[in-house]
Amino acid sequence: MPTVSEFFGITIKITYLDHNPPHFHAYYGEQKAIIEIENGRVKGYMSERAIRLIFEWMEMHRKELKEAWRKAKNGEKPSKIEPLR
Repeated sequence: MPTVSEFFGITIKITYLDHNPPHFHAYYGEQKAIIEIENGRVKGYMSERAIRLIFEWMEMHRKELKEAWRKAKNGEKPSKIEPLR
């Protein structure tokens, strides 16, 4: 599962050949969540602070996330995405 971005202790990964809908996996310490790219639906647990940061990042990079998802879905290595600063 390639890491596409890391910021403020949060790691964002996208799995190769994964199932729809397009989503990414977020990790923050022991916390884990799956977040849908289109609608922001969250499965799993992530602190409110981490979710706010992830959503801010996601809004800035939605187009890049969709492209990373497309690549990974086709078995290609997704590009890195600029972290939140």
